[in-house]
Amino acid sequence: MKIYIIAVGKIKQNYINDGIDFYLKKLRPYCEIEIKEIEEEKIPQNLNEKEKEEILRKEGERILSKIKKGSFVVSLAVEGKGMDSYEFSKFLKATFQSGYREMTFVIGGSLGLWENIKKQSHANLSFSKMTFPHQLMRLILLEQIYLALSKENYL
Repeated sequence: MKIYIIAVGKIKQNYINDGIDFYLKKLRPYCEIEIKEIEEEKIPQNLNEKEKEEILRKEGERILSKIKKGSFVVSLAVEGKGMDSYEFSKFLKATFQSGYREMTFVIGGSLGLWENIKKQSHANLSFSKMTFPHQLMRLILLEQIYLALSKENYL
């Protein structure tokens, strides 16, 4: 089982990087996991809707170029389907048992995620109705993947 996380932007906060490293190490016995960072577009002040769409498109095209063919794609989006940790564990198990060998989670940048990616994804997942910093979402996602795959929780 291989899991990819494609995320827009670099993480500059050491405490987030430390948490990510912690969970990447804890996940090694359960799966192969890789984080791919995509360059984040600069956001101008007084951003208009046309500029926003152009930024989302550029970031989205970079994301699409990194998604491997045949991977089960899950976009993280506030309007996606909500799951508790137990349901997320069942979701992961069902996906891998259905024949997929790879799963790709996509995390957008500061402006969110290009609509085309959400439409092309197999699933759209929401961790909350609240908005979280995209850098922090990597850590939250890794923690939930670890909970889902650890022996105590993986069904």
